[in-house]
Amino acid sequence: MDEHTDRGGEEAYCGAPPATARTETAAGPPYAECVLCRKPTEYPDSVKGSTLCPVCAWQEAQRTACSG
Repeated sequence: MDEHTDRGGEEAYCGAPPATARTETAAGPPYAECVLCRKPTEYPDSVKGSTLCPVCAWQEAQRTACSG
């Protein structure tokens, strides 16, 4: 098993679940706002939890990635 994937087949690093493990995507507006930069995300407004735009999601993943 590759150390960068978990058993569900989703990408992960060091066995941690991915930061943006959302399954819903919006077909059209209204889109949820990113909780960090307030730009529209790819998720519908009805999604619960902290939604991040792709840029902020990537930056958050970089901050929380394992080092070493």
